[in-house]
Amino acid sequence: MLAVKQPPLIQIHDKTFRIFLTEAKIQVQVAKMAEKIQVRFKHKNPLFIVVLNGAFMFASDLIKAANIPCEIAFIRVASYRGMESSGDLKELLGLQEELNNRHVIVVEDIVDSGHTMARLLEDFRVEQPASLSVAALLVKPEQMKTQINIEYTGFEISELFVVGYGLDYDGQGRYLKDIYQLKDD
Repeated sequence: MLAVKQPPLIQIHDKTFRIFLTEAKIQVQVAKMAEKIQVRFKHKNPLFIVVLNGAFMFASDLIKAANIPCEIAFIRVASYRGMESSGDLKELLGLQEELNNRHVIVVEDIVDSGHTMARLLEDFRVEQPASLSVAALLVKPEQMKTQINIEYTGFEISELFVVGYGLDYDGQGRYLKDIYQLKDD
């Protein structure tokens, strides 16, 4: 099968994006994160809670690379409209699994303001898990408005908007293998 090379610039809706993180670079970092998770949780049967929609590609690669017995659950929350976080968290698909005395790893594509993750962690702590960790592919430290301990971080990035590898702009761009950053003119 031939590898399809992604173009250095792409257009999604009214915005132009430039290549930021290649698939190869992403996979190297995901493997490093997975190795740390494997060491810590090898015999603990963790529950990965994947935040949809954006984290599905990252979670798939991370969980396969960790290669440990585990369970996987999905939640869907929304706080974005277009390119801006609204600050309001809407739960669209709730969690059905019991968290009490479980080792829980929340898998998120990107943490920017931190409001969504802080809210999720607060809700999950009520269930008294044995441990509660966060794995985020992308973190925007300059955008953080709340203190969150992210144990497994892929990349720290600037405040520019990104798409690809599960991340979208108004529903488009999730399919891209690479991550693209908004082109600043």
